[in-house]
Amino acid sequence: MDSKSYNINALLDQLEQQIRAWMQAKSITNPVIVGLHTAGVWVAQALRQRLHIAEELGTVSATFYRDDFHQVGLHRQQKPSHLPFEIENRHVLLVDDVIYTGRTLRGAMNELFDFGRPASITAIVLIAREGRELPIEPQIVALREEPGSHFRYQVTGPEPLTLQLVAS
Repeated sequence: MDSKSYNINALLDQLEQQIRAWMQAKSITNPVIVGLHTAGVWVAQALRQRLHIAEELGTVSATFYRDDFHQVGLHRQQKPSHLPFEIENRHVLLVDDVIYTGRTLRGAMNELFDFGRPASITAIVLIAREGRELPIEPQIVALREEPGSHFRYQVTGPEPLTLQLVAS
C-alpha cells in the first residue's frame, strides 16, 4: 500500500457530533476554537463553520514549547500564534490533525497559558495514533488507528481538505 484516502467529511461529521455531545454534557456554551499550525488550523476552521462559532478562529504554534525542540529544530515556515480573543476563563476547543507522542499538544497548552488561564481546554484530533510519550490524551477523536512506523498521515488544504495515509 502506497497510500490510502479517507473520507474527511465523515470524520468531521463524527467530530462535530462528539463536540456537540461533549459541550452539552459539560454545559459548555460560547467556546472559542483554536487550531494548531498548520493542518490543525484547517481542521479547526472546518469545525468552526460546522459548529457555527461566531468568534474568529485562534491559531497556535507549539514549536518553541516542544521539549524536543533542540532535536527537531525550527521549521522553515514558522507561523506565530494568533488569539483574537481573551482566553481567560473561556472554554477552549484545541484542534490538531494527528496526535502521536503528545508533545505537540503539550506544547500548545503551554502556549495557551502564556495568553491566560482558560476555564477548560478540550483536545480534539482527527486521528489518534499509538505511541504517546507523555500522559496526554485527547477527549475527542474521530479515528483511532496505528498504521505502523513506516506510514504518516498527510492532511492537505484548506480547500479542498483531504486526508491520506502515505508511506514515509
